[in-house]
Amino acid sequence: MYLNCPLIESLKSGKIFIRSIFDRTLFVLARAISVAAPAGLVIWLLANVGINGESLLSIIANFLNPFAKLMGLDGYILTAFILGIPANEIVLPIILMAYLRANTLVDMEDTFAIGQILIQNGWTLLTAINVMIFTVLHFPCTTTLLTIKKETGSFKWTFLSFLIPTVLGIMVCMFTTFVSQFISIIT
Repeated sequence: MYLNCPLIESLKSGKIFIRSIFDRTLFVLARAISVAAPAGLVIWLLANVGINGESLLSIIANFLNPFAKLMGLDGYILTAFILGIPANEIVLPIILMAYLRANTLVDMEDTFAIGQILIQNGWTLLTAINVMIFTVLHFPCTTTLLTIKKETGSFKWTFLSFLIPTVLGIMVCMFTTFVSQFISIIT
């Protein structure tokens, strides 16, 4: 008799809803912590350990520079995107850390100062456009990838979720760079 009571049904569905959100939130937070701590250590090591006076971060950036130039970026920007896979919001602090040769992530509030640092390190309008394009069209963060793996139970969909936007981002950046260079040649 009481099983079909709307109030009881409403309370049951509310409990389920709250429990579901609570479980998912804890899962995402646990994944973020388990990914962020090792990533922070890796970034610190790359910035502070070097060979012949050059940090490993600089060595990696210099290696990636030719490919990054095809995308209208530089090696430090591409390295920052790669190192930013644990959390996309650390890409700009990694770029600033690399440009300033700092030993830790840089968090700046002064947008004018950030702009000056970027300009001093060769950023142009094309660089800024391609950074925006690649920010929108690149791999999701690790927490999202782990959630995709958990929800789909498939490495295939997780890999495709990484690969498709990344390849698309690279292609669009390369196309934008090609068009920009073509326009500058004919003008």
